[in-house]
Parts: sequence; structure tokens; C-alpha cells
Amino acid sequence: MRKGVPTIYTVADDAGVSIATVSRVERGYKTVSDPTARRVRASMDRVGYRPNAAARALAMQRHEAIGLVFPHLSGPYYSGVILGLEETAAARGQALYVVGTQGRNHADQLVADLSSRVDGLVIAGRTVPDRVIHELERNRLPLVLLARNGVGGTDAVRSENRRSAELLTAHLINHGHRAIAFLGDPDSSPDSMERWQGFVDAQRHVRPVASMRPVGCAFGEAEGRETAGRLLSGRSRPTALFCASDEIAMGAYGAAADLGLRIPADVAVTGWDDIAVARLLMPGLTTVRQPLREMGAAAARLLLERVDANRQQASTTVLPTEIVIRSSCGCQP
Repeated sequence: MRKGVPTIYTVADDAGVSIATVSRVERGYKTVSDPTARRVRASMDRVGYRPNAAARALAMQRHEAIGLVFPHLSGPYYSGVILGLEETAAARGQALYVVGTQGRNHADQLVADLSSRVDGLVIAGRTVPDRVIHELERNRLPLVLLARNGVGGTDAVRSENRRSAELLTAHLINHGHRAIAFLGDPDSSPDSMERWQGFVDAQRHVRPVASMRPVGCAFGEAEGRETAGRLLSGRSRPTALFCASDEIAMGAYGAAADLGLRIPADVAVTGWDDIAVARLLMPGLTTVRQPLREMGAAAARLLLERVDANRQQASTTVLPTEIVIRSSCGCQP
């Protein structure tokens, strides 16, 4: 190896190919012909090549990393999405940097700082205002929005919400429930807004069963327990709770137990996401399964298409959801 010359340059010179070709071979891309790939790998062996991320980024004007902006990293929803993102990024030789914005001052600046260290960003929900997204887009940074619709020319990945929410609400109505409460926060979450819209659709198409206002509740077990406890201890308590997440539903289970109420005999409960613990609750939680891992993987794939300049037009991927009937709604297991 020549003194002071990074190995990636040495391999390129020795094999008679571009630095970009060396990087593609290293990461296992199939766009390089087999003879060229064999020649590059032989050169790697001769010069004792070891990956040099700094040299590669400088030479290719690439960071070989993508970023993820989330509200926070706690809970099974986020771990499922991150797993899909990380697996897909790793398979392409990309690092994944994650920033959580909830409770942090100057979140916009955190996102701006991250954008300077990655080749593209996946932004979840409403973690940053649309003006920040427009600014990043003007700077030509590839973007994918997660769990919401696209903004401007950005890509987006989300799951189907509205129709499944309508069907699940109709299921509760068909169980005879006439007082159903929706626990969620449509104003802060595009997903929750679509679920609320489906909840309202069922009342228009099947039967009115509740006040046309959601009961505000953040997507956490503690918040679900507090909100459900307040509802269930009132004089006009609902007979069913439509929870916008499984974690809210878990909190509702705790609130019912605190008040000596049985699920589903005294109050039916449904959730959303089908996290692993949903089937282990007693009784098992009726919920809507969304493909969290595939959402993350799809976001990574769309983002890397943009980073590699393989696509220019905006694309939206909507993944299907599935109602999972267990016992908490009143059905037999």
C-alpha cells in the first residue's frame, strides 16, 4: 500500500475501476458485473483492504448513512419500525442515526444538524413542522415521511387506518354497544386522525353511538390508564373503549382493574398495532395489526432509491392493516 493513500483509492487504482465501483462491490450491490467484482475483490485481498468510511465519504460525496427523526424511542411501536429500517439499511451498507425530538429544546436545530451528517432522512409523524420539511426539501435532501402523507415532493410510507377503524367500530356496534369512547389524539398524529375519521364513518354508516368528539389521550400506557380511569369512574361511563394504540388499551385494562370492572363484561376494549403483548393480556386484546417492521423497511428502501438517484418522482406506499379478533371486544376466543 502506498504511504498515506487510503486503501479505497489503492484498490481502485490497482483494479482499474472507479472508487464508486469499489464501494458498490464492498456493499454487495448487484449492479457491478461479475468479472469486475472478482477483479475488485482480488485487489482488496492483495492490498489488505479494510473499509475506510471517511475516505469513501470524501471521495463519493456520500456519508453512507441515513437518519431517522422520531418523537421518542420508547415503546414497542418504535422498536418495530426501527428494526425494519436498520435491517434494510445494514443490508445496503448504510449506518442509521436516530434523533428523538420529544421534550428537547430546539428540535428543529437537532434535525438540521443530523441532516448535515446523512444522505437522507426518514421523518415520523409530526415530529417537526412542515416548514422544516420544506426547508430540507429545498436543500435537496432526500426525505421519506413515515406514518403520514407526503409534503410537497417527498415520499411517504403509512399504513391503512380509516377503513379498518370503521370496520372495528362497526364490530363494537354489532356487539350492542351504544356508548363507545375514542381514546387518542387526532390533532397531534396523522394516524390517530385517520382512525378517528373511521370511527366517525361507522357512526354515519351504521348507527350513532357516541359524542362526535374524541377523548384526548397520548399514545402511552400511563396516559391510557389515567384517561380511561376518568371515563370509567364517571356517572355516564362508556360500555366500550376504542383505543388508538395498544399501549393506551393496556392502560385501560389497568384502569378497569382499579375500578373492579371486568373486560369485556363491564367494558369492551380494543387497541391498535397488535404489539407482542396484545395476545398475552387477559383477556386477549382485539386490535388492528399494522406491519411495523415492513413500514420501516419500506421507508428505508424508498429513501435509498432517492439517495442513489434511481427515482425522481414522489411515491407513497400504503401498507394494509388487519383486524385481529380476540376476547376483549366480547367475542369468544
